[in-house]
Parts: sequence; structure tokens; C-alpha cells
Amino acid sequence: MSTRKHHLLSVNGVRIHAVEEGSGPLVVMVHGFPESWYSWRHQLTALAAAGYRAVAIDQRGYGRSSKFANTDAYRIHALVGDVVGVVHALGEKTAVVIGHDWGAPVAWTAAWLHPEVFTGVIGLSVPFSGRGLIALPGSPFGERHPGELHAELAGPGQTFYQDYFGAMEAAVNEIESDVRGWLRGALWSLSGAPLKALLPDFATMDQVALIRGSAMSIAEGGRMSDRFMQPETMPAWFTEADLDVFTNEFERSGFVGPLAFYHNLVNDWHDLESQADKPLTPPALFIGGEFDVVTGWGQEAIARASERMPNYVGTKIFKGSGHWIQQEQPAETNAAILEFLAALK
Repeated sequence: MSTRKHHLLSVNGVRIHAVEEGSGPLVVMVHGFPESWYSWRHQLTALAAAGYRAVAIDQRGYGRSSKFANTDAYRIHALVGDVVGVVHALGEKTAVVIGHDWGAPVAWTAAWLHPEVFTGVIGLSVPFSGRGLIALPGSPFGERHPGELHAELAGPGQTFYQDYFGAMEAAVNEIESDVRGWLRGALWSLSGAPLKALLPDFATMDQVALIRGSAMSIAEGGRMSDRFMQPETMPAWFTEADLDVFTNEFERSGFVGPLAFYHNLVNDWHDLESQADKPLTPPALFIGGEFDVVTGWGQEAIARASERMPNYVGTKIFKGSGHWIQQEQPAETNAAILEFLAALK
């Protein structure tokens, strides 16, 4: 029988859906796009069994958490405020925070801005990227204005996916026309197996060329899904039943809130300007995938991580993994998290 508890927490006037398992020191897990609390299903059970109070949230805009019409509601300080508020709403003063994909910049920034609350931080897929939030070639820590850089990366006649998502209307229309098919294609196309088969020398390839020739750039008048790959059958790590959960969540909650995260990347870059040169001080770990495109973009940020984080404990790159690290390789992810948490005691 599952011992998971579902909470609807009141956090600074925002409703945050949180799923809890276990008791002990608090660990808060923050998902990315297009995901939900369910992305941490394997970690909830493993951390609870190891003596931790494991909590996975739906970020605002997702699942049963609050949705807002104003895109300003999805700026980085609001997202960080939700995670801080979750810690307090659960009756705790401190926690370790873990994030994947968009959850990683939220987790990193939460630990960066609130070291008094977060005693450790782990980022999956997206390395600590300073005010840039998502490290890119030529701008590991947000040195360049995101909009200008995106246009260069996509190349003539194309739009970088972050701008395509951030413009919202075309992306919403594309995804809503076939939510299940879009999710299936997105999840498979960024996973390890097809990329390993198609691009075995992925790690040494030119990252800009990869961006321009993949679904990460959208041709003018086209759709992101035009460049998706589709699996013949779903992989063992993400079954049809798992896809059902994701599809049902998004058919109810929609995509306006999740895409508003991307809409605010330039605003976030400005909002974090005063913080840009300050170190991230809590103990920190990065976990990436050998075939994760976002880990690939962040190579310089990963190599220079200790410059920005004086208590950086290291980098783990999982062989064969694509972007969905904690789902593709849950046992390895759980072991790395537990090792990190044990060292904090």
C-alpha cells in the first residue's frame, strides 16, 4: 500500500500540490517541462526508505497547483518563493532542494538566494547557470542577453525553442492539437536510446550545429514536432501507463502556465542582475546525462562550476542517459542523491 500523502499547501496565496512520502530531514523535489510531481515517483520511495521526508511538488501552472493569467506570475522570484514557502508550509525551517530541467534553475536559484533555508542543492540536466538560468554555448552564466543569443543559436530562418515556447500561442496550439502524441515524441526524442543510436559521437559534436539541426530549433512556419522521433513501443522506463499520467495531467491543466516560464527568461535575466557575481554557497552537486542535449549546452558551466560554487562537491554524468535522467536511470539517480545527503549529516 502506498504511504504517499497528497497535500494542497497554501503558500503566500498560492496553492501548491505536494506529494509526500516518509519522515526525517526534508528533501523537496522540483520538476521541469513537460512534467509533474510524478517525474520523481522513483525518488519519493527510495528517499523515504532511507529515512528522509521526501516531497515532490507541482510547480505553479502545473497539475493541481495554482494557475495565473498574468505571465509575470511565472518569473523566477515567484517560482523560488513557492519552494521556500513549501518548506515553511510543511513546518520545517530547512531542506535540501533537488530540481530537474526547469526545476533545476529554480532549485539552484533557491539555494543561491536563500542559503539560510536550503542546506544543499542538486541540479539534474541543467547546471548552475547564474542569471542565465539555462546555460548555453557562449553564455555559461548568463553573460549574454538571452534573446540575442537565442537568435544566433537558431540560425537564419529558425526560432530557438525557448523563444518558440516563450511566444506561447503557436506552441500551445501545436501541443493542444495532440497532447499525447506531442508528449510521446518530446519524451522519446530527448531520451538516451534514440540519440545514442542516431548520434553515437554526441558528446564531441558541435553544440550549435546540434541545436540548428534538431527539434531545438523550429523552422519558420513549422512546428517543433516536425523534428520529433516517435518510438515503435514505449521504453521500459516510461510505459504507456506513465504516458497516461502525463497526458491526463496536461489535458486538465493546459500549457499556458508552463510555457510562461520560458516567456520570462529575459525578465529573469534582468531580475537576477544584482545577484550575478555572488557565489552559491550551500553544498551542490550536478547530475547530467551522456546524451542529454541540455547537459551538452552546459559543458562550460559544468567545467567552471567550482568558480561559482565554493562548496561544489562534483559532477556525475550517467552513461547512456538522455534528458529524463531520474526516470531513465532511477537507481543511479537515487544512489547519487543518497550519497550526497549522507555527506551533509
